[in-house]
Amino acid sequence: MPVPAYQKVFVDRKRRVRGLWKRNGCFYARLNLVDGTTGHKSTHRVRLDAARTVAEARIALQDLQKDRREDKLPVLKLSPRLADYWETYFAYYASAKDAKRAATLHREKSARQIWLAHLGEIRLNQITRAHLNSYIAKRQAAGTKPRSVNRDMIALRNVLKRALDDGLLKSLPMENLHPLKTDQTKRALMTPEELERLLAAAHTLPISGQQLADVLRLMACCGARVAETLRLRYSDVDFTRKQITIGADGLSKNRKHRVVDFNAPLEAHLHAMSTRRRPDSIWLFPSPRSGEADLPIVNFNKALRAACTKAGMPKFGFHDCRHYFVSHCVMSGIDFMTIARWVGHQDGGVLIGKVYGHLSNEHAQRQAQRVTFGSVGGSGAAGPAP
Repeated sequence: MPVPAYQKVFVDRKRRVRGLWKRNGCFYARLNLVDGTTGHKSTHRVRLDAARTVAEARIALQDLQKDRREDKLPVLKLSPRLADYWETYFAYYASAKDAKRAATLHREKSARQIWLAHLGEIRLNQITRAHLNSYIAKRQAAGTKPRSVNRDMIALRNVLKRALDDGLLKSLPMENLHPLKTDQTKRALMTPEELERLLAAAHTLPISGQQLADVLRLMACCGARVAETLRLRYSDVDFTRKQITIGADGLSKNRKHRVVDFNAPLEAHLHAMSTRRRPDSIWLFPSPRSGEADLPIVNFNKALRAACTKAGMPKFGFHDCRHYFVSHCVMSGIDFMTIARWVGHQDGGVLIGKVYGHLSNEHAQRQAQRVTFGSVGGSGAAGPAP
């Protein structure tokens, strides 16, 4: 059966309404568009479902023409399914070198499987806030932690932001959608005695014991993240200037390197490590299983779990070393801006003050107890002179 042709629309028998067409009893607006990115021109017909008369269709056409002038038109081309576009998204970052970190893409690929099971067949421009709320409720009902749900939402938002850049969306469905509140349990501060106990346990491990102990002490002395620490080279250590550069390879969390000035324990530890340096490697922590290739260790998780079990510290994680460093810097009276520069925060110390400010207050209160004003009138009572 042949498809009915579009018919011109007339106000009366002689006056035609340009840009307005009719087919199968429905009115259509014809719009000429120019792609702002490529400059390509295209023609689209938009079905005017609400128009029942020529007068209503003319008003709807004028509204669309106004939206076109103000760049407020909805996306008129067929939007791809989420499942298909996610493949396009990963293909883009596979060719755009260093655009995203491998760890970020790995998390997004994990989130993709869950999202596709929930929304895979839906087209991008059909994803609504209701779909997102349904997903959140479903994940929470399954016992998923709020932090994991928030990460899934971030992964989807990244994909839809790319679709926005590609002109497939006009807005994001998660705009003004607040993340779920996560458990803000206060992290216990590791004591110096606990650190030494953990290091002693690490030394007992075969093959990787010494390296694990070196990694833990280095992180506790400079505040580097574990991935940053394992990628350090000896060329990043400057004994003359007494500095170590973190993230010189451009792979740090914010892709910016930072310089940490030596404190006494950090300098002593780096000197001790240099005496154990493997002469055929450029890495502070070379892999013992890299064969002829000179590669750094990638993962110490299994060794850390073994050391934590022996030390009786099952809840310890690598990030506790960073927390240890920042906490002791705060309690040593180092200003927050300097600490932020050492650990790679870009906010000038705001987060340091927010998370660790209580330590500064507690330290100040302890120091206040050391203040004395001498004795008054030989009575031995302490107090300010009148």
